[in-house]
Amino acid sequence: MNDAHKIPKCVGIILDGNRRWARERGLPSFEGHRRGMDNMEPIVRAARDIGIRHVVVYAFSTENWNRSKDEVSYLMKIFESTARERLAKFKDEGIAVHFIGQRERFSPTLQDAMSKTEEKNPADPLLTVWVCISYGGRAEIVEAAQSAAKQGEITEETISENLWTHGMPDPDLIIRTGGDERLSNFLPWQSVYSELFFLKTYWPAFTPEDLKNVLDKYATRERRMGK
Repeated sequence: MNDAHKIPKCVGIILDGNRRWARERGLPSFEGHRRGMDNMEPIVRAARDIGIRHVVVYAFSTENWNRSKDEVSYLMKIFESTARERLAKFKDEGIAVHFIGQRERFSPTLQDAMSKTEEKNPADPLLTVWVCISYGGRAEIVEAAQSAAKQGEITEETISENLWTHGMPDPDLIIRTGGDERLSNFLPWQSVYSELFFLKTYWPAFTPEDLKNVLDKYATRERRMGK
């Protein structure tokens, strides 16, 4: 990435393929989730070092609550330990963290971990990570529209002002790992002009070099934004 003008301001990533990565290696699916969460750190740091200002990751969707109780319980433990022990340390590296989604659905201890992590955010971060957790794009739009209606008028501007992601730029590009070629309810309002990249690589195997390769391809695309 030599051309600073081609560096995206905001990159979205759908973290897919954790369980398949584990199965292909004869490991329990839980290990895939753990390795997937581990992989967030090097990718976030690589994005910061490249000059990207915002990264938004799809970590847990509203539909993911329908998975087995054991899997959901394990994921909740990973999210809490990650928030308390890892993401909170990002402040020392110039990285801020925000959690977006239906936070009220989580346990009080996990909600507390998320709030305390956000309280430690640096005032002028080099990079902001937006973690979509119990996130669903349609639910977000419905809630934003309801809030806008209460304020008196439903317009694109009032809906945007009431989105959970308010303050986050629309993603310039979205990467989905794992081979599937769909957005799966990820940022439907914000992604209307995003460039899309679908990779077969599973999320735990996604590397900073993979990120750079995507950015090189992104730099060759002409974004007309409907013009």
